Amino acid sequence: MIPRLITALLALLLWAASPAAAAPVLADLIADIDAGTLVPGADGFGAPRDDLPVAPVLKDGQTLGWAFITSDFVGTTGYSGKPIHTAVAIDADARVIGVQLVKHSEPIVLIGIPDTKVKAMAAAYVGLDLVAEAQSGGTSHEVDIISGATVTVMVIDDSIIRSGLKVARALGLGGLAADTTSTGPRFELAPDAPAPADWPEAEGDGTLRRLALDVGQVNTAFAALGDPRATARALTEPPETTFIEMQAALVSVPAIARGLLGEAEAANVADWLQPGDHALMVTGRGLYSFKGSGYVRGGIFDRIVLVQDDISVRFRDKMHRRLGPIAAEGAPAVTEADLFRIPADTGFDPAKPFRLQLLVQRAVGPVEKVFTTFDLGYQLPARYLRAIAPAPVPEAAEATATRDEGAAQADLWKKIWAASSVEIAVLGGMLLILTATFFFQGFATRHERAFYWFRMAFLTVTLVYLGWYANAQLSVVNLMALFGALVSGFSWQAFLLDPLTFILWFAVAAALLFWGRGAYCGWLCPFGALQELTNQIARKLHIPQWTLPWGLHERLWPIKYMIFLGLFGVSLMSIEQAEHLAEVEPFKTAIILKFVRAWPFVAYAAALLIAGLFVERFYCRYLCPLGAALAIPARLRMFDWLKRYHDCGNPCQTCANQCPVQAIHPTGEINPNECINCLHCQVLYQSETTCPVVIRKMKRRAQVGTMDVPRNLAGHPNAKPVTN
Repeated sequence: MIPRLITALLALLLWAASPAAAAPVLADLIADIDAGTLVPGADGFGAPRDDLPVAPVLKDGQTLGWAFITSDFVGTTGYSGKPIHTAVAIDADARVIGVQLVKHSEPIVLIGIPDTKVKAMAAAYVGLDLVAEAQSGGTSHEVDIISGATVTVMVIDDSIIRSGLKVARALGLGGLAADTTSTGPRFELAPDAPAPADWPEAEGDGTLRRLALDVGQVNTAFAALGDPRATARALTEPPETTFIEMQAALVSVPAIARGLLGEAEAANVADWLQPGDHALMVTGRGLYSFKGSGYVRGGIFDRIVLVQDDISVRFRDKMHRRLGPIAAEGAPAVTEADLFRIPADTGFDPAKPFRLQLLVQRAVGPVEKVFTTFDLGYQLPARYLRAIAPAPVPEAAEATATRDEGAAQADLWKKIWAASSVEIAVLGGMLLILTATFFFQGFATRHERAFYWFRMAFLTVTLVYLGWYANAQLSVVNLMALFGALVSGFSWQAFLLDPLTFILWFAVAAALLFWGRGAYCGWLCPFGALQELTNQIARKLHIPQWTLPWGLHERLWPIKYMIFLGLFGVSLMSIEQAEHLAEVEPFKTAIILKFVRAWPFVAYAAALLIAGLFVERFYCRYLCPLGAALAIPARLRMFDWLKRYHDCGNPCQTCANQCPVQAIHPTGEINPNECINCLHCQVLYQSETTCPVVIRKMKRRAQVGTMDVPRNLAGHPNAKPVTN
C-alpha cells in the first residue's frame, strides 16, 4: 500500500498523459432517462441511429428533437478523473430543449454541494442557441459558476457546448454544416505565390477585404434594435459621412506581406511571429476607431474579434504591433494601421474563411451602452493556396479527431488557468515566502514577537484568501481520485482543471522530500489555520489549555491512520462510498461552504473547532486522514532542518512542554509524522530568556567579560605583563 501511495504522490511531478477513450454510453443510459423529464411533453425515445449515438425524442410519434449523452462526443473528464454523463436534447433549429445530469463521480458535487444547485445550473442551458455559439466560438453565453464546484461546472459547460455543436453539424440542424475538413480537399499556403503589385491590385483580387460604413447605415442599424434611447442619440453628421472604412489582409502570407508592407517590414513580421502563428493587418479611417480609446497596456481590444467556425480570437496588447507608413503604391491615407498576431494554439486555419467582427457601441446613459456588430468577411484568394494530400484514411482521420479532442480539452484547462491568474500569482507568492522562511529559518525565528505576528498573518491569508475565497482546500478525496485515475487510465487534464489544487499538490509533493508534511499542514491548510487562529483567540480570552498525558496522547495518534486506511480500503471497492465516508473531514463545511449547510455537518465542524479551543489543533492531531496520508511518505524526507541541542530531552523539556501539537518526545526527538513545522522550537532554540542552553552560554560570556585581563603597560612586546 505504501509504495502505491508514494507513487501516486510522486506522479504529480511527472509530465506525461495517457487519456482514456470514452466508449459510447447512450445505449446503456437511455433506459434510465425519462423522456418527459428531459423534454417536457415528450412521451418516449426512438431507436438510436446506427451512424451516430443519438436518439429521436418523440411525442405521439413525432420527432421533437434529438437526445444524446455528452460523453459520447467529447472526452473531457471531471474533477474525479471520470466523464460527467449529461443528457442533452436539441431541436431542428439547433436549440437546446432539454438537459439532465445522468451520471457522474464528482466528489465536490457528491460532498457538500446541494444536488439541486447542480440540476438548476444544468437546466439553465435549455434555450441555448447553438447556432449563435458556433458563430461566436462558444462565447455567446455566460457560465453560472457554483462556489466550490468551479471545475465541475466548467466541464459540464464545455461538454454541452462542444458535443451539441458536433451533433448539430452532423445532423445539419439549424443550418449548421457538417465539418468536412477531414474528408474534402485540403490546402496550405503556397510559398511561391506572387506578391500583389500595388494596393489597387490587392483590393481587386481579394487580398484586401473592406468594411465601409457611413453614418446613415449605423443609425439605421441602431434604430433596428428597437431601443428608443439608441435612436434618440443618433449621430448628427450627414448620412454619407464615413463612419469607418476598415480593411484587412492576412500578412502572415509572405507574398502579401512583401506586396503591402515592403521587404523590410515583411522580414520584421516574420521575426515577430512564432512557428504556426499568423498575422492580420487592419487599417481604418473615419469617425470610429476599431481599437477604441479605452485600450490600455495589459488590456484587450474589445471592439474587434476574429471568428472562424467554433473558434474566436480576441487580441491583447502582446498580440499587437503598430504599423508605420504602408509601403504599397496607391495605399490610401489612414488614421490607424496595426498588426494583430493570431497564436498557433488558437486552431486558426488560414486556408478557411473567417470574419473580423466589429463591435459598435452607443452610449444611452451615464454608464449604459447598447451594441451592434458588423462583419468583415475574409477568404484568402486561391492564388496564395495550393492543394495538399487527399483526405486521410479512416485511421488517420480518427487520429486527427483524437488530436482535436485533446486540443479542445487543453483549451478548457488553459482557459481556467488564464481566468485564475490572480489567484495563481497570490499562491505563488505565498509559496515563495514560505520557502524562504524555511531556508532562512534561523533568521526568521530570531525575534520571537515578530515571528509570531508573521505566522498569524500568514495563517490569516491562508484561511481567508486561500480557503474561503479561492476554495483551495486539499482533501483526502483528492488522493483517492488520483489513485483511481492511476488505476483506470491516468490523464493530466482532470487535474489541470483546478489550477490552485494542482499547484498545491505539486508543492506538497516537493515539500515532502525537504520538510515533511508540516509545510502544508502547518502553513497552507485553511482548516488547520482556522483551528490555530481560533485557539489563539481562546488563549487571549484565558480559556484553559489542556495538555493530554503523554501516554494517552501517544495512543490517540494512530486514530487518523486507521481512518485513512479505512477510507483507502473502501475506495478500492467503491470510490463513491469512500467519498461519502470522507465527510469525516470538515473541510467542505467549514471552508468550501463557509458553514452554510445542514445542521449536522455544521454541528460536527463546530464540535471539532470547540475541542480545538482547549487542545490546540485537536482535529489535526488525532483525526485528519489527509495528515496521515501525507505523514507516510514524509518519512522519506532528505533533510532534517530543525536544530537541537544535546541537552534537549535530557534534562531539558522546555521545547517538549511548549510544542503546540506535542510532537516532541520526552526523550527530545521530534516526531516527523506529527510535526507541523510551526518553527516554535526554533524560536526557543535561540531564546535568551527561555532556553537553558542559551542562558548558560550567555552567563559564561558575561563571566569571561568580567575576569581580570592582563594588559601590557610597558609598551614593548617583550615587556613583562602587569596586572591592572
